Amino acid sequence: MMMTEGSTAQATGRRHVAIIGAGIVGVSCAIWLLRDGHRVTLIDRAGPGEGTSFGNGGVLASCAIVPVQGPGLIGRAPGMVLNRDQPLFVRWRHLPRAAPWLAKYLAHANAPDARRIAAALAPIVGDSLADHLALAAGSDAERWIVPTDYLYLYRDRAAFLGDSFGWDLRAAHGFEWREIEAGALDAFDPVFSDDLSFAVQLGNHGRIRDPAGYVRDLAAYAGTLGARTLRGEVDAIRCEGGAVRGVRTGSATVDCDAVVLATGVWSAKLAGSLGLAVPLESERGYHIDLWGASPVPKVPAMIAGGKFVMTPMDGRLRLAGVVEFGGLDAGPSRAPFDLLLRQARAAIPGLTWEDKTEWMGHRPAITDSIPVIGEIPGVRGAFVGFGHHHVGLTGGPKTGRVLARMIGGRKAEIDLAPYSPARFMGSRRARTGRHHEQGDRK
Repeated sequence: MMMTEGSTAQATGRRHVAIIGAGIVGVSCAIWLLRDGHRVTLIDRAGPGEGTSFGNGGVLASCAIVPVQGPGLIGRAPGMVLNRDQPLFVRWRHLPRAAPWLAKYLAHANAPDARRIAAALAPIVGDSLADHLALAAGSDAERWIVPTDYLYLYRDRAAFLGDSFGWDLRAAHGFEWREIEAGALDAFDPVFSDDLSFAVQLGNHGRIRDPAGYVRDLAAYAGTLGARTLRGEVDAIRCEGGAVRGVRTGSATVDCDAVVLATGVWSAKLAGSLGLAVPLESERGYHIDLWGASPVPKVPAMIAGGKFVMTPMDGRLRLAGVVEFGGLDAGPSRAPFDLLLRQARAAIPGLTWEDKTEWMGHRPAITDSIPVIGEIPGVRGAFVGFGHHHVGLTGGPKTGRVLARMIGGRKAEIDLAPYSPARFMGSRRARTGRHHEQGDRK
């Protein structure tokens, strides 16, 4: 009896998986699938590592389990938006469109929800350095990973104690740290201003010397394992009988029996065509690369008061952070760049550089601050992995590994309930067959 590709895959346990999005999540998923013997087609409109993965802060921030919307945010937010020295910006023309999302987002700005979010993030990001090392093992991408400590810098101990809710959350999830007072801080790294007189030093973290180069090398490694890479934008997912059968990119169709949607903030449209109504907004982030910078911190440092990170990278110092709500279409704002540079100069007196480049990108922000990871109910073979807010690079390898195990029918290493797509199922049932493609043309 002749067997089709789909039936062969079912019989052998091997599947052909189309992965939409070649950022850190998609590439990680591809590598783990290929190592398990599956076939992979990796599809991205710009190429591996060219989207949000290009511009992140470069820190494997395992301790970053504390959500932005902690208790007290509702009261602080208006003053932050109106203060040019605070790292929160809003494009007022976008506010009416973003208002429903913001209302749902701020509804989680309380202690019980913050604890629940932290408990969900910890399994995804808590072992980030080890996850990255396992992902990149045996590839050229290993060269970009640097095990390192991670500093949080405060004006003084009182400012640190003002963040006690977040540090208590970290302690509850097993994080340990060393507290450094002014004299010891200067001995550890003398580059910082005397105005920053208190630091928290966390071990077992890491940094990536060039995030874009790292993801490109991972994608190239996936190619050596057999991945096929296509450049293009997927405009439809083809389903028949409640199961994935392929994807369409332009005039071409890729037949497959499973799909992974990992396009960050751009995931909403395709997810919606499968019945998944994720409340997704762009949390616009900024970075400045200071090329030939001097002096440079020994290790990545979070300037807690400014909510931005300074990361040593190849040939440059990256300043990354800031939150802006302004949608996907508008170009960068000037004020966030100016704030980053102003605060970097305050943190490192005498900071100089030979050249600088600027970047703005889109973090995928879900209202409950928990990524959506798993199979979409009612559509066999349709998997999603997006919505990581600030921790996409940190949590990408674990997310990819979890998805690969699910696709292969293997038990996940963590409890997947908090990330379930079922929490965002819309009132419409997922459409199948030709109706999918017709709907996406509208």
